[in-house]
Amino acid sequence: MSLVNFTNFDFDQLFAMSDDTNPLMMLIWILPIFFFVFYGQRIQLYVTSGEIKKGIKKLDGFRSESRDELINYVNKNLKPVDDPVAKIDRFIDYFTIMPVEMDPNGIVDKVRHIVRSREDYTREHVRSLSPKMSDIELSKVQTLLEIASSLQMIYKIINHMYLTAKKQNNYPLILPLQMILPFIMEQSEAMKEAIPVFKKGQPVGDGIGPMVVGKMMLENQKETIAFQTSLVKSDFEGRKLFLVKADGPGSTVGRPADGLEKIVSENKIDAIIMIDAALKMEGEDSATVARGFGAAIGGIGTEKFQIEAIATSKNIPVFS
Repeated sequence: MSLVNFTNFDFDQLFAMSDDTNPLMMLIWILPIFFFVFYGQRIQLYVTSGEIKKGIKKLDGFRSESRDELINYVNKNLKPVDDPVAKIDRFIDYFTIMPVEMDPNGIVDKVRHIVRSREDYTREHVRSLSPKMSDIELSKVQTLLEIASSLQMIYKIINHMYLTAKKQNNYPLILPLQMILPFIMEQSEAMKEAIPVFKKGQPVGDGIGPMVVGKMMLENQKETIAFQTSLVKSDFEGRKLFLVKADGPGSTVGRPADGLEKIVSENKIDAIIMIDAALKMEGEDSATVARGFGAAIGGIGTEKFQIEAIATSKNIPVFS
């Protein structure tokens, strides 16, 4: 038996670079290059897939939690005549197909019609869970249903993109998903965290507008000027005010554009002032007040378009 003596092994000579190139050193440098050329994207795909899979698992938990919260709220507070689970699951899978945009003429009216038809249809089906429910409870359930439906759709889309990229081993396809996922997770978590607040009918976010106008409405007689929209006529420092806000409590936005159209048709308006909340930019202080111009209202744009059209036709300035 012979023993190998490693004490005199010259490692400097093994890894040295000289005129006579060391074959072992060449392999150490060249093999990783070939490995990453052929398998680099696949390794990146596996690493990225692991991160995205964690996000998808959270989204799955969000949608399940929102569904359970909705079912529990209906069973506990509304006392439905039948088991609501099947109806709720059917409602959650509802989808909306926007009209064709090839010819933009009249597109806003088409979108408004589809959106309002969906709202009316959903409202009637939610009421079918418990015909005796109040309008406030109906608003709460409808909002919880919208949250559950939105989280369901987000999960489906993200999971579809992930599985498609993984199935095709397509790293470039998964890159956009990796970039937008943090923003999607932030929005999804915000919706999930808002569920307890909506169940109590408390104001969140954009509720600052109705709160300000509602405070100005105190001790005045309200009248309904449009669907889920209230009007108060008041005087302030020698000016006549028409105060318009959505009915509350709840997360309904009403139809302020319809209310404005009625007011303008019967009165001469000098200015339109809108109060709304905006997302805080990174680095900005919270709860700061900014003033500007234009229609400050969210949504898909139909209400904003109608308000702008009314203001333009009557030459009324819009402040926000």
